[in-house]
Amino acid sequence: MTTPRMHAPKAKSRPSRLEVVAGILWREGRYLAVERPEGKRQAGFLEFPGGKVEPGESLEEALARELFEELGLRPLAMAFRLCKEHDYPDFSVRLHFFDVTAFEGQPRALENQAMFWVLPSDAPADRFLPADRELLPLLEYPPEPR
Repeated sequence: MTTPRMHAPKAKSRPSRLEVVAGILWREGRYLAVERPEGKRQAGFLEFPGGKVEPGESLEEALARELFEELGLRPLAMAFRLCKEHDYPDFSVRLHFFDVTAFEGQPRALENQAMFWVLPSDAPADRFLPADRELLPLLEYPPEPR
């Protein structure tokens, strides 16, 4: 009779981080907050518009594509602000935030999402996704034109 072998339990490995871009769209001292629509993960939370970077895309190309798909606009002036990583219970993201200070078109809710122009001093922090919420204190003023 053979003795059963004991194996250490396999550690749950966290999938690699999702590469994500997000645009902080500025207009008249306010930034655009977008509510995640019903049917999406974390529906109802506010976020900065953007999404996953597709294979072969630069960060800027990904942001331009996402802004067009979600809001129907094209960024004309964007500048990298910062990169941060965030771990949710079931996935991890690496977020690349860009200030978008000029764009062509008016934001439209192409995914039936609610949108709000927010004064930095009035940001409803508790309504933002945790990964975006951490950025809010850094957005006291719009960026200087570059």
